[in-house]
Amino acid sequence: MSRLTELLRQARKADKQLGDDLEKEFAALMKRRTFGLVFEQHQPEAVELPGREVRRGDKVRVLPPRGEVKQGDQRLWRVERIERVDGGRVAHLLQLDAEEPETQVAITDDLVVVAEFNDRIYPGLVETGRVERGGDRPFHTVINAENYHALEMLTYTHRGKVDAIYIDPPYNTGAKDWKYNNNYVASDDDYRHSKWLAFMQRRLEVARELLNPEDSVLIVTIDEKEYLRLGMLLEQTFPEAQTQMISTVINPKGTGRTAGFRRVDEYIFIVRFGSQTITPSTDVNLGSKPSDHSPKEDDGARVGLDWQTFRRRDLASARGTKKGGPNQFYPIYVNEKTGRIEEIGTPLPHHVDRSAAPQRPGCVAVFPIRDDGMEMNWGAIGSTFRARLEAGHARAGAAQPDKPQRYVIQYLKTGVIKDIEAGRAVVEGFAQDGSVIAYYEDAAAKVPPTQWNVRSHSAEHGGTGVLKALLPGRTFPFPKSLFAVEDVLRLVVGHKKEAIVLDFFAGSGTTAHAVMRLNEQDGGARQCISVTNNEVSAEEQRGLRVQGLRPSDPDWEALGICDYITKPRLTAAITGQTPDGEPIMGEYKFTHEFPMRDGLEENVAFLTLTYEAPLSVRHNRAFERIAPMLWMRAGSQGRIITDLGEDGWDVAETYGVLENLDQAGDFVVRVAEEELVSTAFIITDDDSAFQMVCRDLPSAVLPVRLYESYLQNFMLRGGR
Repeated sequence: MSRLTELLRQARKADKQLGDDLEKEFAALMKRRTFGLVFEQHQPEAVELPGREVRRGDKVRVLPPRGEVKQGDQRLWRVERIERVDGGRVAHLLQLDAEEPETQVAITDDLVVVAEFNDRIYPGLVETGRVERGGDRPFHTVINAENYHALEMLTYTHRGKVDAIYIDPPYNTGAKDWKYNNNYVASDDDYRHSKWLAFMQRRLEVARELLNPEDSVLIVTIDEKEYLRLGMLLEQTFPEAQTQMISTVINPKGTGRTAGFRRVDEYIFIVRFGSQTITPSTDVNLGSKPSDHSPKEDDGARVGLDWQTFRRRDLASARGTKKGGPNQFYPIYVNEKTGRIEEIGTPLPHHVDRSAAPQRPGCVAVFPIRDDGMEMNWGAIGSTFRARLEAGHARAGAAQPDKPQRYVIQYLKTGVIKDIEAGRAVVEGFAQDGSVIAYYEDAAAKVPPTQWNVRSHSAEHGGTGVLKALLPGRTFPFPKSLFAVEDVLRLVVGHKKEAIVLDFFAGSGTTAHAVMRLNEQDGGARQCISVTNNEVSAEEQRGLRVQGLRPSDPDWEALGICDYITKPRLTAAITGQTPDGEPIMGEYKFTHEFPMRDGLEENVAFLTLTYEAPLSVRHNRAFERIAPMLWMRAGSQGRIITDLGEDGWDVAETYGVLENLDQAGDFVVRVAEEELVSTAFIITDDDSAFQMVCRDLPSAVLPVRLYESYLQNFMLRGGR
């Protein structure tokens, strides 16, 4: 170590900046793990910001000529100065990270600004539209942005406030389904997995700052390509949390494979913080056997009893085996007209053929026979089954006329019977066949398992099918089942009617749609913050470039995920109309069933992330773009204060903004009159003036100093 220290000293003596850089990299290497999940951290990501005006001091790339489909020059340049020539803007550029930097001149229209993830950013928001159908409910928000920078922005508006994060990140299939440093990651990339881990780690570390450490949850879905690495990453990033993994069937038919097994499932990691607990809704019946949330089993806000098959399953319990015993192979007589069990016959010795059993008029003699004809044993001797039948704890289930066992025979296990006897399961009555009708009132009485198989969770029907109904003629690859997301969220925020949910890989907007449906079911006021970019697919990009288009051109942006899918999907869900203005055909066939054309009584605002200059912010020249962030910090309710008018202050439904301190008295009076106001933003550089206003504000109102709080937040976040 001393030799390396001496070399660093010599390097610093020859070139101080080089020595400092080497020492920084050496320190980073010393902190790296030598066990657990070890991966290459890679250089910080960089994202292009098409449409952002080029300014002096910006990092930029030079775009390829219009009509060119090949990747352009990836070198980074610094804008040294900008001058106006013949009505246009021309930038003088200096190459970055080069031993002998080149210079060049380019018109600003041929440049794109680049932000690296270790750069300081000063974000703003621009509202691009809204849909209002929810009265005074809070707004859901959709933010068109690179998600890392959007997460950075949310550290100012929602630090420690988020109740649940649900994300469906890129699965890293190698099919160019995500980008690292503005390049699609392909299957032949030797660093594919470590790039994905670095990509995820950076976002998860910012996301943890948004979660409420006392009571919140992170939900991440993934398939088999990265689930092992993701599990270790979650354990290492959140060592204080409780983490479990669920396997859920999303495609019963299975995905086609040229070799190996057909994949029918994917995985859900549930990472719980603080006191967060799983509180199963009584609307949900998740399990390893296919379920469609049938009203027969789940009536309204109830969970039905778990009826088990009475026939033994294990081969060791086949008829004639030692384990089976001689008294568990007997006929159960089921009336063919009523489906009711009428009698329980006498056990047949092993050597007696079942056809020798006595016949009963109008009844079928049901024996425990597998579909392949193998004779098994019942789960209990005849006297035990009779006692359960008489108590209503056994019944004949579905008829199977084409199978060796003509009826499914069902019974309740001892644990369920004890629940009935203890009152944990409430008896409502008895069916015509004499079986008990009961349900669980207590949501905690039914803890969901870690293996789910629910028909409505099928990505084909609950994902693609729903999206086709909302957006006829538009496609989106692999949308999540709306009802699968709804079920997961119900388990973690079903009891929190004002929960804040975040999805920073929002894609088609399924998470926000699911949150809206939860609100519809219980009158909740939950909010969802959805973050998605406006990328077009790799295939579409090539065609658009051939046409001479570039990102930020209106015809290009119109086909991006946010503008073409996410915003129209949520608009359709709320209004009940397709983008063409036609009523949506079809119904929500799930826990809460109703026609899609009825829409949802919700509000949503559409926003785009901007990048501001700190000097403009400090001098109050960027207020209009900071304004939506203040609105979000105050609860995303009501109108956004975008103009302070002649008086220099304004008060909206949940917050107020004061610039003209001479009007502080009127401002404070108005704030006190508004019961829902919780935050007051005071624009001043004078700490004593700020404290003076704070003293006069109602105690329930939180004072925030602008722009000191904003600038300090993002100054501290820079240079990571």
